[in-house]
Amino acid sequence: MGRIGISCLLPASWHFSISPVGCPRILNTNLRQILVISVLAAAVSLLYFSVVIIRNKYGRLSRDKKFQRYLARVTDIEATDTNNPNVNYGIVVDCGSSGSRIFVYCWPRHNGNPHDLLDIRQMRDKNRKPVVMKIKPGISEFATSPEKVSDYISPLLNFAAEHVPRAKHKETPLYILCTAGMRILPESQQKAILEDLLTDIPVHFDFLFSDSHAEVISGKQEGVYAWIGINFVLGRFEHIEDDDEAVVEVNIPGSESSKAILRKRTAGILDMGGVSTQIAYEVPKTVSFASSQQEEVAKNLLAEFNLGCDVHQTEHVYRVYVATFLGFGGNAARQRYEDRIFASTVQKNRLLGRQTGLTPDTPYLDPCLPLDIKDEIQQNGQTLYLRGTGAFDLCRETIQPFMNKTNETQTSLNGVYQPPIHFQNSEFYGFSEFYYCTEDVLRMGGDYSAAAFTRAAKDYCATKWSILRERFDRGLYASHADLHRLKYQCFKSAWMFEVFHRGFSFPVNYKNLKTALQVYDKEVQWTLGAILYRTRFLPLRDIQQETFRASHAHWRGFSFVYNHYLFSGCFLVVLLAILLYLLRLRRIHRRAPRSGSATTVWLEDGLPSQKIASTL
Repeated sequence: MGRIGISCLLPASWHFSISPVGCPRILNTNLRQILVISVLAAAVSLLYFSVVIIRNKYGRLSRDKKFQRYLARVTDIEATDTNNPNVNYGIVVDCGSSGSRIFVYCWPRHNGNPHDLLDIRQMRDKNRKPVVMKIKPGISEFATSPEKVSDYISPLLNFAAEHVPRAKHKETPLYILCTAGMRILPESQQKAILEDLLTDIPVHFDFLFSDSHAEVISGKQEGVYAWIGINFVLGRFEHIEDDDEAVVEVNIPGSESSKAILRKRTAGILDMGGVSTQIAYEVPKTVSFASSQQEEVAKNLLAEFNLGCDVHQTEHVYRVYVATFLGFGGNAARQRYEDRIFASTVQKNRLLGRQTGLTPDTPYLDPCLPLDIKDEIQQNGQTLYLRGTGAFDLCRETIQPFMNKTNETQTSLNGVYQPPIHFQNSEFYGFSEFYYCTEDVLRMGGDYSAAAFTRAAKDYCATKWSILRERFDRGLYASHADLHRLKYQCFKSAWMFEVFHRGFSFPVNYKNLKTALQVYDKEVQWTLGAILYRTRFLPLRDIQQETFRASHAHWRGFSFVYNHYLFSGCFLVVLLAILLYLLRLRRIHRRAPRSGSATTVWLEDGLPSQKIASTL
């Protein structure tokens, strides 16, 4: 017969053996099975319980993190909780040429991860309206009376002070950034205006406002800020979380010898206004230059910056190309075009003795105006009469010389240097005129298709003006489209097409351009990029303040896991001890009625009696 021997690291009296003779074989076997199964079941149940809780606590948060961030941006329409002490604020004043606007931004306390950026969003008032205010005229109007600038800007600052909690004023940074209107002023007048702001504002307001917080920014800075703002809203500065996300291989600026890294592909931006056109996009690879002159020019067009809070971390270092082209906006281009045809027509009339355009009966035939529309150009007291022919292809050919392209490689408009674009792995957003040209009249904003756009533009240009007016009167175009838009839609469509494809050299089969007015239903201003860039070091303050708390939170996270294992182990030890104790009592109880001779029991097992002492 067999025996069951049980031993554990317990007192010596707990070392014993169990003989199946003391009870029926079947009963003993069932008891052993029940004990083993019970212990295994308890262990498995506790382990499963621990794993399920841990997975539910941490796994769900990880899976939902990206969706929650996306949802927060899409539905970011709730009023800002000004009673929350963990909310921080920042103010940016955009001093433009026609007026000044103030934007108030807010963000929660930084999460403590130095690899993450601040989650900045626009502040909303109790009515869930963005906290924005605009005044006129532009700040440059006070060039000759700079002492009045502080009074001029005070209504904006009072407006912000009413919305930012009083207790937060001293830690709320204020930035006053001046753009195009101030750039054209002499440096002495710029300094006088900025000096008045730096002197008077700290006297009347408690905002965090230092000498570097008021300045005239360049067109390059403005373009970089716009690029940052768009990509921040799109979530392109976040970590890669899904395998299907578009990524790009990047050579970090300043560390070209090291291995390239993979990160989210950023979006380029195209912005065509009334006066100028701007392009900005990331240059992920190290670029080469055709000449030393080209390299010198490129230094003024390439911006390298770190959006991270730690200058030693290169995860958020970007190299961005920004170029602004004055005179290439929609309205300025039309003016240049009219100047050219006026001068050339007058010269031809003089040389050839013609009367083209001098009377309504002998108009200049303009291929860039809708069919049969009549228009006039007036210069120096003379009038040139025009009539549209609506020839889209001819219009494109006519305006191609205005691109001023050169034969030098890697150049765009006006022969300006442009680093290569990886068209197969890129994405661009087109704003302002890129959107108006495709949506206001042609009603095809969004994903851009060159083939579809040219068909729609040709049809529009070739349609008689009387029919276009009838459609306009019936409200078939966008609500903000006016007669000026209808009149010059043909020209601007051709101009946009040529700038995009010939000027910037995008192939006609390029599929990754989206024309848009807003991103996630929000108008993204360059001021968002400005506040994000200028507050990038603030997370270090929060990280230092929260180091002790974060370490304890880290320990609590791990202790949650280990406590369950510890509890399970203790439970199993206690359960096993109880079972062993009960078995020992059972054995003693079964042996009591039998012969008191221990020798008999062991002889039944076939063991000699002299081994009794050593076994016990």
